[in-house]
Amino acid sequence: MRPLFLILFLLAGFFGSILGQETTRLRAEDYQRADFFQWKNVRNHLFYSEVNPHWESDSSGFWYEELTRGGTRYKRADLREMEISEFTPDLTPAKDTTDPFTALSPDGKWRAFTRDYNLFVRNTASGEEIALSSEGRKNYEYAGKYGWFDLMEGETDDRPQNFYVQWSYDSKKILTQICDLTRAEKMYLLDWSKDELFRPRLLSYYRGSPGDTTLVYEIPVVFDVEKRTETRLAVPPAPHFNPLRLEWSADGSRLFGGMWHRGYKKMEILSVDAADGSVKTLYSEESPTHVDNRMFAMVINEKNQKIYFTSERNGWNQLYAVSMADGKLTEITGGEFVIWRIVHTDAEKEMFYFSATGRERGRNPYFIHLYCVGFDGAGIKLLTKEDAHHEVDFSPDGKYFVDNYSTVNQPPVSVLRNASNGKIIMELSKGETSDLSDKGWKTPEVFVAKARDGETDIYGALWKPTHFDPTKKYPLIDASYTGPHTQVFPKSFLEGLRNNNQSLAELGFIVMAVDGLGTVGRGRKFSDVSYKNMGYNLTDHVLAIRELGQKFSWIDTTRVGIFGHSAGGYDAAHGLLQFPDFYKVGVASSGDHDFRMEKAWWPEMYMGWPVDSTYHQQSNITMAANLKGKLLLVHGGLDHNVNPSATFKLAEALVKAGKDFDMLILPGQEHSYRGNAQDFFTKKRWNYFVTHLLGAEPLWDYDTKSR
Repeated sequence: MRPLFLILFLLAGFFGSILGQETTRLRAEDYQRADFFQWKNVRNHLFYSEVNPHWESDSSGFWYEELTRGGTRYKRADLREMEISEFTPDLTPAKDTTDPFTALSPDGKWRAFTRDYNLFVRNTASGEEIALSSEGRKNYEYAGKYGWFDLMEGETDDRPQNFYVQWSYDSKKILTQICDLTRAEKMYLLDWSKDELFRPRLLSYYRGSPGDTTLVYEIPVVFDVEKRTETRLAVPPAPHFNPLRLEWSADGSRLFGGMWHRGYKKMEILSVDAADGSVKTLYSEESPTHVDNRMFAMVINEKNQKIYFTSERNGWNQLYAVSMADGKLTEITGGEFVIWRIVHTDAEKEMFYFSATGRERGRNPYFIHLYCVGFDGAGIKLLTKEDAHHEVDFSPDGKYFVDNYSTVNQPPVSVLRNASNGKIIMELSKGETSDLSDKGWKTPEVFVAKARDGETDIYGALWKPTHFDPTKKYPLIDASYTGPHTQVFPKSFLEGLRNNNQSLAELGFIVMAVDGLGTVGRGRKFSDVSYKNMGYNLTDHVLAIRELGQKFSWIDTTRVGIFGHSAGGYDAAHGLLQFPDFYKVGVASSGDHDFRMEKAWWPEMYMGWPVDSTYHQQSNITMAANLKGKLLLVHGGLDHNVNPSATFKLAEALVKAGKDFDMLILPGQEHSYRGNAQDFFTKKRWNYFVTHLLGAEPLWDYDTKSR
């Protein structure tokens, strides 16, 4: 019997080896280590990590809190004495006595409010009420606005009350709008989460999808309080996802603002006559793809009769000025870099302070720096010289700013700087991370790869387990979000930990995050690659992984997984459908699997309007028959941001195609999962990759106490 037993043992080993790696069982210590590196836990082991100032109104100082080994301490920076001391703040929140459904005029004489869907004003001295409108009714509501999260129960429930007015500075006029829901269609949800109910609650909300005309519209109007007149502005009603926002001139005679047309291919800067509603176009810009409004900034300067704004008209988001008098355009900044936002405006010194990326040659193009420049474009100056990512917070008077700077490999340093020259006045804190180092942790490895054009450098990072062994081969998991309006490259130290990639890596994976062509922040040519082509955004990821596999022997490119949430959830499913022989395992949470079922604004900006065949061709639902690998679909049952119908629709298509897949619905959860549901999903995602990508036997019950 012994020789027979030996033969059977050897055969088992042989067949086990040819079928793949031996199945191993993960230990409780592996999960506890992963649990430690979840952001909710690891943040308690980052000391002096950053300074978030609470400025005093007169800019004489600020207070902040810092986490130390001895607990949370409160510090106050006195900018008169230039010294820091500990203090005990009064953390009792001030009672907010503001009525959100009324608005007091600047001179205090009138209070605007609504009744029966019409706009009224009340004299604060006499109590006299004046009805400014009379045509309001349910679903055609004066001084109303569309609330993005306005959930209603059933079909007949009223919307939550909303209110919007904007007084002119002279207290004589009111800018408001009519919220027109008469043509709007609803989306629906079923709430199974109420313990006391044994039938689900039907919830509804208004939300337009790409191409819809049955939308909530907002119609801007101006009321003259003294004359009691209503004037409609000569602009088309704005879809709720693209509202027209205007600002009053100092004397109340005009309004200024930017207007994006449906489809985002055209924008205009407008000057509106408040008396008759007539509109003058001061500036117009068109694009064959889109005129992005995500990083648009506008500053009105009536002193020199100019409107300053940012635009990608030359391929890079730069600062321009347009004359209010004749529409003459002036370039304020220029160059191949991207302005992210105007951080502060000093009207007295005629200076702009702005954040930008890509201007400092030889540096990571994702690092944000702070600059200043004159209104005339003269004297552009770098104020944050360290080769790092800078996050700044200005004092109310604009004389100082707190700068938290770091990289994914360098802990945060927090300093106070002089705004005029960027000189460091005092150091506030330095991040201390020895608790992480004691666990064997190393910072993520930054890499540069070539994009699909063979020329452009794309940037990413790799997270390795603390027990990393370069002689072994590890499966790689792509942490993906190719939504064109964001980035996943971890610019700062804390970003490298907040994303929980280290946590997943601890279970025996290499985790990758990379920004390919088509994402934001590196110029129009770079971002326009994804226009009408969002279904191909993972191409650069696949190329990067193959390049990494050639460079690093410890990356196993035959075992590649992918996960993502929201637009990343689309990516996770799409990876298995577009590249079925490359991505083997995917976890797609809250995915927008067909852009025609999404909220309208970003598909119309990045996939185009009107809706055409590209939407159909790049839908996960129409590609369901391509599935080969293991796919887990997850969605919150009450997700009113990305309606769960898209996940159900994809599940239906997979069933019709006869494909094996897994699905998890989290009742009562919205777009972000919280509490026990988040913990449950995290374990589910971990174990899905452990089982199907690592080929190991997972655990479910392990100690999850705070660490």
